[in-house]
Amino acid sequence: MVLSPRLELRQGQSLVLTPQLQQAIKLLQLSNMELTAYVETELERNPLLEKAEEEDLSAARNQETDRGNVEAATEGEEIRDNELKFVENDSGSVAEEVLDTDFDNVYSDEPRAETIERLAQPKEADPNWSMPTINSSSSSGAGSSADFSFESILSRDITLAEHLTEQLNIAIVDPAKRMIGLHLIDRVDESGYLAGNLENVAARLGTSLEAIEATLKEMQRFDPSGIMARNLSECLALQLAEKDRLDPAMQALLDNIELLAKHDLAGLRELCGVDQEDLSDMIAEIRELNPKPGLAFGSIVVHPVVPDVFIREAPDGGWHVELNSETLPKVLVNNIYYAKVSKTAREAEDKEYLSQCYADANWLVKSLDQRARTILKVSREIVRQQDAFFAHGVQHLRPLNLKIVADAISMHESTVSRVTSNKYMATPRGVFELKYFFTSAIASMQGGEAHSAEAVRHRIKELIADETVKTVLSDNKIVSLLQSSGIDIARRTVAKYREAMNIPSSVQRRREKKARLSEESRV
Repeated sequence: MVLSPRLELRQGQSLVLTPQLQQAIKLLQLSNMELTAYVETELERNPLLEKAEEEDLSAARNQETDRGNVEAATEGEEIRDNELKFVENDSGSVAEEVLDTDFDNVYSDEPRAETIERLAQPKEADPNWSMPTINSSSSSGAGSSADFSFESILSRDITLAEHLTEQLNIAIVDPAKRMIGLHLIDRVDESGYLAGNLENVAARLGTSLEAIEATLKEMQRFDPSGIMARNLSECLALQLAEKDRLDPAMQALLDNIELLAKHDLAGLRELCGVDQEDLSDMIAEIRELNPKPGLAFGSIVVHPVVPDVFIREAPDGGWHVELNSETLPKVLVNNIYYAKVSKTAREAEDKEYLSQCYADANWLVKSLDQRARTILKVSREIVRQQDAFFAHGVQHLRPLNLKIVADAISMHESTVSRVTSNKYMATPRGVFELKYFFTSAIASMQGGEAHSAEAVRHRIKELIADETVKTVLSDNKIVSLLQSSGIDIARRTVAKYREAMNIPSSVQRRREKKARLSEESRV
């Protein structure tokens, strides 16, 4: 066989994701906080984008101005803004109709001269409102309102690592021990526990295990009491030792603290060698201790959940669905600035940069609008499918999957999946993530409509909540009760749901109830 070069002409179809299409896909799955951060980055990067308030957007959409200033600058620029579809390929990456709306009636490419000029002008000050200012020339007058600044009164909670480091610098003078101490502090989690193996620390620092343990022993006397323990038993032991209450019986209890979690009081009495009264006193002492001493210090700020969609009951008995406008970034394309700058651009590189910025700015505005429309469309369908849940509660939550919603609104499942990621819905029954409404189905005994897995979990929780000491339900008994209600479920499924809700077994629940009764009788 002779190898020789040759030319061939082949025709085929393939999926090409342009940077703009990749951006549109990315925007769909971002949470409102991530979206805000992304838009802020784009505002800094793109000189043709600027923020606008809601009234500015309304005016910009309705403004009718001359197109002549930008026709020359935009000649040859084509941005496909409708019927952009993704075709699912062999690798399974995709979606369809992410951008399928005609934006000509929403965001026009026409210059908004009056709007941009109004945005550029400073807003008139309200005579009834004044902001304190900083006067650098008269900083000595601390009591003056002109010298006030919010920064001067802001404070930050000290972190656990900073608190421990301050004590380390005072309590330990030896440089080698300080180095070991700093490394150990880096391994302390937010609850105050020391993570990792000390042997690995010794190998990493090139020292002996005895030196690590000696330094740790010194640091375990730091404030707060119980800090830098390696497990719960050691944490409680350190706190009891500080109170001089760590006797052999208490140590035996801490060594077998898992029995306390199981409420196996008989086993603890035998191991500790005490009677019921002494054991109750020991347990009362342990309950007064702090199992997570590190949480008293500053840690990562937890941001509250901000809903993307609001649901409220309509006068006609239906449900009104609306987007939370506070979570939607408001941006405009400065066409006037683009027209002026493009006239002065002489180099080809400058013209290309301006054209790219203009195209990116328009695409971002359109992508944000379509993202909002898609979220609203998916949310409305979810509300329609789960109407019984909003009206009657979690017991009436229907089985629902992505395909049902996708087929109803003529979208691809992957699009719905992206839209429901990190999005929240505020309802009369609370705030829920959109993915909460998608649950698997459990068959019905009579062959009727299937039951939602979430509704079944709620029913199991209700049955267990109604238990008494004499009527504690085993998993088999729960299965029988559910089947009598028309729910076809296996025992292992009940056990899986129970464990997922952190509900202990029937044996442990019976012990807990008996222990609670004995404590109440003592009181």
